[in-house]
Amino acid sequence: MLAVVLVFVAIVGWSVGNALTAPGGGSLSERLAEWARDHDLGFVVTWGEELTYKPPKAGGKPSFALTGPADAPVKPSRHTTTAAPAPSPAPLRTLAGTHPLPGEGRWRVLATVGGQPAIYGTYLRFSPIYTSYVGGIAWMNQSMLMFELRPGTEDPGPGNWHAQPDIAAGTRRGLLATFNSGFKIASSGGGFYLHGNYAGSLVRGEASVVYYRDGHIAIGNWDQTVRMTRDVVGVRQNLHLIVNHGHIPANVNNAVSTSWGATLGGGYNVWRSGIGETRSGQIVFVYGPALDVHELAQLLQRAGAYRAMELDINPAWMSFMYYLPKDHPASPTPVNLLPDQEQPPNRYFYYSGRDFNAVYAR
Repeated sequence: MLAVVLVFVAIVGWSVGNALTAPGGGSLSERLAEWARDHDLGFVVTWGEELTYKPPKAGGKPSFALTGPADAPVKPSRHTTTAAPAPSPAPLRTLAGTHPLPGEGRWRVLATVGGQPAIYGTYLRFSPIYTSYVGGIAWMNQSMLMFELRPGTEDPGPGNWHAQPDIAAGTRRGLLATFNSGFKIASSGGGFYLHGNYAGSLVRGEASVVYYRDGHIAIGNWDQTVRMTRDVVGVRQNLHLIVNHGHIPANVNNAVSTSWGATLGGGYNVWRSGIGETRSGQIVFVYGPALDVHELAQLLQRAGAYRAMELDINPAWMSFMYYLPKDHPASPTPVNLLPDQEQPPNRYFYYSGRDFNAVYAR
């Protein structure tokens, strides 16, 4: 009996030790939770989260100014660009049911290409009840940008992906933004495809971000509005569309834990992120704390999304960073869009355990 116990402890200890020391970042608690979910112990993690879950507080004001830092400078470029600048996005009305705060819903330039604005950002409150919580929104002009799907060291894990799990020194020139991808692939309801290789299977009807050879992306239902062609280099599936043809499905808040992910404590209002495509083909990314699925869909819809899907949830996985070249274009300075996101701005300068998105100047 003692020998059996010792062997069991040794095997578990070796497995946990590998999880804690594997490249990819993350705190001790995050790595332990990931290990537990990978070994059919998700119910233990959920139970622990239920004990510590704190619902969002009602009322109040945001903890930071919604005017944001100074705009990225728009300087004339010596290089011409063939991309025509898209019209600036229209200001957004608050969803808080009150007068907007200074700067709320007003776009500021986060990144430029050839002297023209390519990425805008703004802040918007999304609830008339939880008025101190703010969502961060980024609006990206595809005609000036190139999107890349990057693999994670743990998810999808080792493989012939022909892409790096970090933004290493020497590959940062032209880098303008990075942001998180979807759930763990085993929990996404679909699959992952990159440069001819798969993790899981691509499922018909699942919400998908599709990456094309020329650097643009499209969002839709797999094998319906988007499908495999010779120009597709990547596909990331995650759950179902939460905005479709500009409308939010009536059942978007049904079965939250099973349809939209095991949230912290099973609570509705947690950190969530999502990505959408406008009618004109521009890309919007939204994330923030204390969001239910309907509020996330409303933010994406308010930002102009014609089709949109949820990405990852819970604070450990949320991030949107933009990069300021300043005086060192090959080593740009990363800045968090939301100052209260958990992940540091240089998160993707090191190996990431989860897959993510990198955005470069075209």
